[in-house]
Amino acid sequence: MPVNESLTRPDQLPRPAVGLPLWGLTILLVEDSRFAADGLRLMALRGGARLRRADSLAQARRHLGLYLPDIVLVDPGLPDGEGEALIADLAPAFARTQRPVVLAISGDPGKESACLAAGAAGFLSKPVAGFSEFVAFLRAHRPDPRDGGGDLPAVRLPLPDDLALREDLIFAQRRLAQSGSEQERVYLSGFLEGLARTTADPALAEAAGALATRGSDRARDLSHLIRQRIADLPQPFLRAAI
Repeated sequence: MPVNESLTRPDQLPRPAVGLPLWGLTILLVEDSRFAADGLRLMALRGGARLRRADSLAQARRHLGLYLPDIVLVDPGLPDGEGEALIADLAPAFARTQRPVVLAISGDPGKESACLAAGAAGFLSKPVAGFSEFVAFLRAHRPDPRDGGGDLPAVRLPLPDDLALREDLIFAQRRLAQSGSEQERVYLSGFLEGLARTTADPALAEAAGALATRGSDRARDLSHLIRQRIADLPQPFLRAAI
């Protein structure tokens, strides 16, 4: 078969990430919510960055033992401890080289002062308002700016996957059933409140907040509400009726 000289060779294909506001960056996101992580991943990809996720302190340390990202973005509320501890460990070690830059992200504005005191170079509130806010925040702190700045294009991003939200709710439901300690209830309260803010669910936010203040008395009500939210979401892998 003759070669069509009009076809573009693979080495001549355009590199779509070049010139994008975050092109070439690698971001390690330390975030326990898959739903929140999916939204941030979409924005990172649209900006030309690569985002990898660790869902716990232990997993974040494993990632950092294998590669060095440009930015570490840490949520302080994690299932195996406080993100501030990771920030405090990382920030002094990378202060001189400024790579990676250690930043914090949380749905609880009250965490900002603790994260900054631990050594975070900046704090981003969740839910992130949009692509422009996300990019502007990273541009302000990134170690080696490789773009020319300027205005960002208007971008409409796809919504995060409902299956990711379902996974987060099932994760919370299972831990709620096993929770006995006050520390675990405080963690779950923060996790679900953050999820409720991201999904604009005031009823879930109220029930999650009550778990931290009123303890096991509200666990049953919260579990029932979570089951309702799971039932309202699309069911995965349903087979069509034959």
